[in-house]
Amino acid sequence: MTADGQMTADLAIAGGGLVGLSLGVALARTGLEVVVMDGEDPARMREAAFDGRVCSISYGSKRVLDGIGVWDGMAAEAEPILEIRVTDKDAPLFLHYDHSEIGDQPLGWIVENNVTRIALLEAAAACSNLTHLAPVSVEAFKPEGDRIHARLVDGRQISARLAVAADGRRSRLRHAAGIPTTEWSYNQSGIVCTVHHERSHRGIAQERFLPAGPFAILPMTHSRASIVWTESTDHAAHLLALSDTVFLAELESRFGDYLGALEVTGPRFSYPLALTHSDRYTGERLALAGDAAHAIHPLAGQGFNLGVRDVAVLAELIIDRHRLGLDIGAPDLLAHYQRWRRFDTMSLIAVTDGLNRLFSNDIPPLRLARNIGLAAVNRIPSLKHLFMHHAMGTVGELPRLARGEPL
Repeated sequence: MTADGQMTADLAIAGGGLVGLSLGVALARTGLEVVVMDGEDPARMREAAFDGRVCSISYGSKRVLDGIGVWDGMAAEAEPILEIRVTDKDAPLFLHYDHSEIGDQPLGWIVENNVTRIALLEAAAACSNLTHLAPVSVEAFKPEGDRIHARLVDGRQISARLAVAADGRRSRLRHAAGIPTTEWSYNQSGIVCTVHHERSHRGIAQERFLPAGPFAILPMTHSRASIVWTESTDHAAHLLALSDTVFLAELESRFGDYLGALEVTGPRFSYPLALTHSDRYTGERLALAGDAAHAIHPLAGQGFNLGVRDVAVLAELIIDRHRLGLDIGAPDLLAHYQRWRRFDTMSLIAVTDGLNRLFSNDIPPLRLARNIGLAAVNRIPSLKHLFMHHAMGTVGELPRLARGEPL
């Protein structure tokens, strides 16, 4: 950085969360000069206690994180998902995925967000050509000719060939770029908490569809499970206000006793469930990634995996262009990124939105139809295995990292 606060880089990334840092590390490891800007203090993020949030990381996403040198820092605290059981309330019919039916790799892993964050911070610190500016606030991106300039609130500027907005669902930079969104609320809230249980979960994840919405039990390390519990917004507020004893009783009525005695550990909190989808993923010398481009219902736990695939695709396109000595911010590259990512995202939006609307009710004819549907898929191996591969993130036009190949 020069004395007047100016910095030049190949890429400027606004947002140092899981997606922004992943992209920064992926590109810096191949030799590009990268600046990642974030509003959070990295020291505080490293010291933060577990806050109850986890990510479900598919097999394809694990390949990406492994390929950018981050997975080794997460592996010890990653709990493999060996089976998934999908049920509709207390119906006897169900859908069951077992990883052993299609290979020896887990279907995915559950990892605490702070474990992933620390692994990414360590990987970023090891990249000499990655500059992590934090805490800082990016005021605007301004394209000029073959560069784009990130202006910070403190007056500093970063000049880059391409900028990426990875600043979350309510992205200020997306809004400043004039990129509209399609949004709707589900009038639901997700209650998140962690429980310690008496018996082993054996790596089995449960997705239970209840009339108010899905109730997920996700296996974690150290005899714990992460709960993602969907309720109407009004009722979620009521549940959070209950005493610890009454809240546990409500949770147990939905969880059951198959893992023995339960204890809620750590905080419990909720967040409103809504869909936000950007009409475009690009602007002039600008790409959107992660929740800035698409934020979906947490059903099936695919939000972070979508962001990881954004990282893998964008990194591949940028690096291939850079190796040829071509412009990494050119319109055709950005158009290619949007085409590649849009089909995958729209498909997952359709699936998660449709399933949530189909199962979040107790209408008898619908309940019967969906139970028959679950049982039918469970009895058709070819169809079930296709769905399993989708859950693993190994279907479709995959970028090299998601195929387990180097950049």
